Amino acid sequence: MASNPLAVHPVSSNADRKAFIDIAYTLNGDDPNWVPPLRSEVAGTIDPKKNAWFSHGRGQLFLATRGGKPVGRISAHIDTLALDMPADRGFGPGTGFWGMFDAADATTARALINTAEDWLRQQGMTRVIGPVSLSIWEEPGLLIKGQDHPPTVMMGHHPPQYQSWIEAADYHPVKQLLTFELDITTGFPPIVNRIIQSGEKNPRIVIRQVDKSKFAAEAEIILAILNDAWSDNWGFVPLTPPEIADVGKKLKPIVFEDLIRIAELDGEPVAFMITLPDLNEAIAPLKGSLLPFGWARLLWWLRKPQVRTMRVPLMGVVKRLQSSRMASQLAFMMIEYIRRAAIARYGATRGEIGWILDDNQGMRSIAEAINSHVNRVYQLYDKAL
Repeated sequence: MASNPLAVHPVSSNADRKAFIDIAYTLNGDDPNWVPPLRSEVAGTIDPKKNAWFSHGRGQLFLATRGGKPVGRISAHIDTLALDMPADRGFGPGTGFWGMFDAADATTARALINTAEDWLRQQGMTRVIGPVSLSIWEEPGLLIKGQDHPPTVMMGHHPPQYQSWIEAADYHPVKQLLTFELDITTGFPPIVNRIIQSGEKNPRIVIRQVDKSKFAAEAEIILAILNDAWSDNWGFVPLTPPEIADVGKKLKPIVFEDLIRIAELDGEPVAFMITLPDLNEAIAPLKGSLLPFGWARLLWWLRKPQVRTMRVPLMGVVKRLQSSRMASQLAFMMIEYIRRAAIARYGATRGEIGWILDDNQGMRSIAEAINSHVNRVYQLYDKAL
């Protein structure tokens, strides 16, 4: 009998929740490219009272211990909106998820995954996709390329051994999510510049900044375009108004008007692009805590961020314009206007676009046309239960 047996148990107490959060820092702390998230943010993610995803999702957290010492964690969860999606678009009836996965070794990894699968079976699920932490809009996928540099804001980072551990549990690749990076100081190829200049001469087109004083109204416009633009995408789950409000509250400190654009055609909003200064550059030195002086450093940084990298987490064009020349033109115009602001006001030299589905040829074509290249690949896996 092993002197230090492995055990996996549901997270049920405040001490368990603290251990669930802390184990990620213990296991990843020696990785120079892992960015420690603020513990308060992680606590909010797993708290049903603070994360609007729980308005349509439910789940269970599990903690692995060996000899009483935490050695891993995982979440098992169900998104009722994902259950309602057509099966040919990735999710659908019977599909559950696991995520927030960290493990000290292969044995712990297998025990955690098995436990998550058992919980999902008990909930009536017949298929599982992972890792997804917790929403597809938060940190989906396992990083399988790009461990040699830190992630940007709201992107995950995982050690290379996780891939073999997950695949050893009979998981199969189902979809890849890509991020593209580019040098934004050099400008774009001549053909892209001609498309932008043509758009600037078109009186039907207006590319405007968002108005932060009308934050709720602007968010509603973006949500309407997003849910229309992405509705046919693999893995699409509509963002709900409570989630938009939740995300807006979290991101408002790093929302800058000249970095978010809405494109109007004949006075109608038809496209948007959201760009965020890479908050990870500011929080990496804080080691997950705002105390004792981290809050002051962060507030100072937020007054006028100076960053190396800007991330484009979301952009979209209404469905009726997709695959048209107009869609590409609007995208290039928004990218160029934000590129200029990113350099002039924030000192940025690098951009990152994504994630983008590996089979989204329209977005991949736009990314490639501006001389960007894939720098990180996130793998989603599935398995029949």
